[in-house]
Amino acid sequence: MNTHTRNVLMRYARWLVDEAIPAGGLGPNEGPRVVSRHVADSLLFAGGWPGPHSPASVVDLGSGVGLPGIPLGVLWPNSHVLLVDRAGRRVDLARRAVRVLELENVEVAGIDASRVASEADLVVARAAARLEQVSDWARRLLRPGGRLVVGGSWEERPEEHPDFEVVEVASSVLDRGVWLRIMAAA
Repeated sequence: MNTHTRNVLMRYARWLVDEAIPAGGLGPNEGPRVVSRHVADSLLFAGGWPGPHSPASVVDLGSGVGLPGIPLGVLWPNSHVLLVDRAGRRVDLARRAVRVLELENVEVAGIDASRVASEADLVVARAAARLEQVSDWARRLLRPGGRLVVGGSWEERPEEHPDFEVVEVASSVLDRGVWLRIMAAA
């Protein structure tokens, strides 16, 4: 990761603490772990993309204040990233973050995930809805060969699912162990 990318991610982390937490976009006790839990966790979603080049397009379902979409947009400046959330206050906060960070490749849509009309190479969701619902949305959105990466905080390894590979991220990487579910589109 280059210095510019790292600096923008740290500006985003400060923005989360200074603006998103006071506005209710993240829990009131999340400040000390914004980097270790939220920003770092968001970057893990990049591991679900198989190619050496960034995806042309990413859709983040249930993005809230931009997690994981904004960190992915910072990491992949050549990707078009669409943040999708239906909650007005979170949408306003995400739009503010995009403006503050001057991210020309990130767009925010205040709509229900079921109404997204874009096609994407990569769809990501961080505890946005039930796995079956997210899978249905992603199947409609993904281009052939695309990927869905679903993450969340589970106390134990999630159940196996025939459509998903489950990848564990050890607690030594973040401040707790997490799992990513990765589905390849046909």
